[in-house]
Amino acid sequence: MHPKSAKGSRPTSPIETPGHSRDSSISSGKERHHAPLNPSNLRESRLPSTSPESRMTIPGTAAERGETSSARDFETGEGRASPGAAKPAETSTTQEGRSVEGTLSSSFEQAVRARLVHQKDSDHGRGAETEGSQHGTFSPRPETSRSYGSFHSGIIRDGFGGKYPGGMGDGAGDNQSETSALLGDAIVDGVLGAPAGMKTSTTNYLARRHGIRNRRFMYLAYYIPIVNWLPQYKWSYLRGDFISALTMASFYIPMSLSYASNLGHMPPINGLYSFVLNPIIYAVLGTCPQMVVGPEAPGSLLTGEVVRENIKKGTADDENGQINAEIAGIVTFMAGGIILISGLFRLGFLDSVLSKPFLRGFISAIGVVIFVSQLIPELGLTAVASQAGHVSHGSCVEQIVFLVRNLGKSHALTAGVSLGAFAIIMVLREMKKRLQPRYPAVVFIPDRFLVVVLSAILAWKFSWDEHGLEILGKVQADGAIFAVHWPFEWSHLKYASDAVNTAFIIALLGFFESSVAAKSLGNPHDPTGEGLQNIHISANRELVALGVANVTGGLFMALPAFGGYGRSKVNASTGGRTPMSSVFLSIFSLLSALFLTPYFYFLPKGVLSAMISVVAYSLIEEAPHDIAFFWRIRGWSELGLMLLIFVATIVWDIKRGIAIGIGLSLLRVVRHSTRPRIQILGRVPGTSDRFENAEVEPSLVEFIEGCLIVKVPEPLHFANTGDLRNRLKRLEDHGTGAAHPALPRVRNKEHNQNVIFDMHGVTSLDGAGAQVLYEIVSSYVERGVRVFFCRVPTGKGRGVKALFEASGIVELCGGERHFVNSVQAALRMTEIESLTQELGAAR
Repeated sequence: MHPKSAKGSRPTSPIETPGHSRDSSISSGKERHHAPLNPSNLRESRLPSTSPESRMTIPGTAAERGETSSARDFETGEGRASPGAAKPAETSTTQEGRSVEGTLSSSFEQAVRARLVHQKDSDHGRGAETEGSQHGTFSPRPETSRSYGSFHSGIIRDGFGGKYPGGMGDGAGDNQSETSALLGDAIVDGVLGAPAGMKTSTTNYLARRHGIRNRRFMYLAYYIPIVNWLPQYKWSYLRGDFISALTMASFYIPMSLSYASNLGHMPPINGLYSFVLNPIIYAVLGTCPQMVVGPEAPGSLLTGEVVRENIKKGTADDENGQINAEIAGIVTFMAGGIILISGLFRLGFLDSVLSKPFLRGFISAIGVVIFVSQLIPELGLTAVASQAGHVSHGSCVEQIVFLVRNLGKSHALTAGVSLGAFAIIMVLREMKKRLQPRYPAVVFIPDRFLVVVLSAILAWKFSWDEHGLEILGKVQADGAIFAVHWPFEWSHLKYASDAVNTAFIIALLGFFESSVAAKSLGNPHDPTGEGLQNIHISANRELVALGVANVTGGLFMALPAFGGYGRSKVNASTGGRTPMSSVFLSIFSLLSALFLTPYFYFLPKGVLSAMISVVAYSLIEEAPHDIAFFWRIRGWSELGLMLLIFVATIVWDIKRGIAIGIGLSLLRVVRHSTRPRIQILGRVPGTSDRFENAEVEPSLVEFIEGCLIVKVPEPLHFANTGDLRNRLKRLEDHGTGAAHPALPRVRNKEHNQNVIFDMHGVTSLDGAGAQVLYEIVSSYVERGVRVFFCRVPTGKGRGVKALFEASGIVELCGGERHFVNSVQAALRMTEIESLTQELGAAR
């Protein structure tokens, strides 16, 4: 025993002990409160203070100051320190038997008392101060009630938000009522208000638990994003949103006229409608603040394909702009309806079905088709093409043949103006691209708008239309402006049958391009807090927003409009930060449609074609990069798919090209999802509990005699269990799944006396998968093979283990003793059962 130190002096022992005792606490009522002299730094790190003043530490140890730890008394009712003077210091005996006496100074005493009382209030009722608790260095620390989320929440017992006590299982939807499962939490809680007697959803439970009162507004702000972002709007955003909208209007208003006239084969003003209606609707319902929707070249071309098909059949005419606009409205309405229904049924995951090679091959082919088709008006061969039949509406190969044969008949003035405009735009485009890193302001230069204005002025000044140059002419609607037309009149059903397939393709491509743009732009979290907050990208809500916008556009006979990555990047780079830039763009487009269309009269059609050719070039220019990438990684299947779709689209037509591409993409998805990925495991030498894939590097693992260890690293369902039996047969016969089934057995049957399934990766199992697994186990048992399962996920309800029990697999294997927690334990069980069998045979 160490000698006692004198009062106010340091202990003489070379081993110093803490200046407080674990037992230096007194009881108050039914609780015992611990008041250490030096609060643990770990405790402070778990409970961040709200002000610098609350972070008070006491310099030195108690022994260094000649002080002892004293028991402090606290009131439990209000959580305040008891009034009056501190109690006399008590003698505290250390573990070594030494006693140190002393008292805290009044200032430090008050600080420590206030600190611990504040901590007690925060942790009250959560097990921090139960009767008989002793909080030493290694004792459990009290939990904090601090919340750093969007909403201030009260007590969180764990880091996962808490578990709904009424839940029936571990799955996400296990605690839902039948009504919630059918209608969703948003309808049941947000619209119906969680009727009495209905099982509480997890969302409703957590919202009530953390004090979120207006739950209906919570859902409203989520599904109608303008309710969320409009109250956050600041005057500081106005300048950037206004300038970006003005910049986009100067680029894309003339472009929309080109899309409608040259690609959609409809009146030019109907292309302008897409910028009047769709951006403002997306601003209300869309989830990506900086994305701007509008007509795109592929969608406009596909819409024009439907119009061309009807012109070929004689049900439409190039000169009848009203009928052509109605056909385009049908296509737009149907595409919007497909998108909207997909969003309501939560099919947003479909944007992952189409692979990047498929899209690159198709979009590159679209670029070539557009570029070739625009050469006819650019060279002034429109009249010659009309005399030669429907060359303008033929395939890309037919148009190339026509251009080669009639190149000498080109109109010199038209070719000069068109190709000159194309060259100027391309040069300015490249200059802006190179100068922008050093001079960001060059992005504001409206180069295409200047080319359009200059060409219109020159055509008016020199009367180029009298010299054979085709001009846009009077831009107006065939009828009242912004006239609403119901697409599905009885007389229009003959057009609808041709539009269904094309509308589906437009919807698929449009959504994918919008999804890529939304994911690329998103709503980057602004650490300064200056940007919009609580904006979350959702594929399903994007589908709804785009669907509503295009259904509305179809009623006004507009072109299909989706989010464009290039246009949205222009918006972001010119200062657009919120959806208000889309609102301004709609306003500018509306003003142009009402007041500025007469000024487009002298705009040369060849210049519009040149602008579209620039867009077509941008669709093609990314292909070499993707081709080089897949070539470098030897992605021959991706390159083959890209080439096949490209050739089919160019040689055949767009519809058949994309049909081939979608079919091949779906086949690849199905093939990938139905292929089992089971592995044969071997033990790592020198260890007893480490097992690795034996097919990766067989020399680095050791074989365990008489045992086949199979790891199932994925959920089992009807799709991937169909071929599971054959895959297991290959592992039994060859020791690998890579060998061809024609190879005779090379693995001895004695090595398959025990089959161990590591089921750790089987997070879910459906009924069909359980049936196949039962048949496999039954086959093993009939052959006298012992079957063991390890690391089977357990859970309530329809968990994996529950399905094993219900299907009879547990009983078939030999009971619960064949279900263990590790491969090592399963190997021990094989030894035990082998010895038991040998002893039984010896008797």
